[in-house]
Amino acid sequence: METTRLYRPVGLREMELIAETGYTEFPPRLDWQPIFYPVTNQQYAEQIAFEWNTVDEFSGFIGIVTAFEVKTAFLEKYEVQNVGDKSHNELWVPSEDLMEFNANICNGIELVNVFFTARSFISSNTELKNKLDSFRK
Repeated sequence: METTRLYRPVGLREMELIAETGYTEFPPRLDWQPIFYPVTNQQYAEQIAFEWNTVDEFSGFIGIVTAFEVKTAFLEKYEVQNVGDKSHNELWVPSEDLMEFNANICNGIELVNVFFTARSFISSNTELKNKLDSFRK
């Protein structure tokens, strides 16, 4: 089975919800979020995590980059969307497709980078806190 590696920049609250699933699923979108948008490369995910999540209180002033493999055949129904720079490529997955998207993730969701600021705060979830702290430089 062929898979495609994708990335998703998240803040602390979304990461806590991912951890609650055992790192196997992304949480449902909020009412005002019509799409789920994983990105196609780590560089772009890191840019978003650093520039957006680290300045957002709801994100805990932490930018987290996740990576995961999705069955390539499932992804074929979604066109890659370029949203600016040549590396700014995303898939726009309608919110109502997220359960099926999650079912096509292979081998879970991993943390590949974390950006901290002086204002970063981490929840009391010891397992997640330990994972995040392992990225502190």
